[in-house]
Amino acid sequence: MYRCLVIDDEPLALNLLADYIRQTDVLQLVDITTSPLKGLQRVQSGEADLVFLDIHMPELTGIEFMQLAGNNCRIILTTAYPEFALEGYEYNVVDYLLKPVSPERFNKAIQKLPAPYPEKITGLADYLFVKSEYKLVRIDFSNILYLEAMRDYIAIHSIDGARTLTLQSLSYFENELPSHLFSRIHKSYIVAMGRISSVEKNRVLINNRQLPVGETYRANFLKKINDPKSQ
Repeated sequence: MYRCLVIDDEPLALNLLADYIRQTDVLQLVDITTSPLKGLQRVQSGEADLVFLDIHMPELTGIEFMQLAGNNCRIILTTAYPEFALEGYEYNVVDYLLKPVSPERFNKAIQKLPAPYPEKITGLADYLFVKSEYKLVRIDFSNILYLEAMRDYIAIHSIDGARTLTLQSLSYFENELPSHLFSRIHKSYIVAMGRISSVEKNRVLINNRQLPVGETYRANFLKKINDPKSQ
């Protein structure tokens, strides 16, 4: 069963493809969205194996999406512009659907998917992209020291000294980051477990900086410290 995501800035196209997906027995609809950035986050978190992707979108083009998504999912392109088919195939897409998509053409594209389907195509990525100012910045999990809530922003502190600011919430990162690698220790902090130098009372030391451990998060954090395999 392929877990599918439909990304298109046209609501009619979204609903049409969603209806086609629901009528098959090999596809499971995960979500439809007009936001390629939201879709990219779903792919990076391992929630979708197959994406029906429009090429022309204002927030992020389909080509840019494929560049960022890498090999984390399979792609079926959808567009009203046939001249972009060649560029799309450079990214090893499954098929190219020209709008409006007929049921017959949709089924033909589905038949090109590898079958049988014994296991997931994707695993969880070891990075994610965050929107910072007017661009998407790749953040490798291995480069993160800790995340800090700063009023309207989240600051991602890296071992190379960089600090990336994003409007995403700390709760978002708590859900997106692997729980065996990161832990929420305070209402304002998430830390990389492998970067902790020491733990003393209600504080942790990371890269010569002391961070507080909040009472709400203390029990779960200490459980991870004492038994990493529990997560």
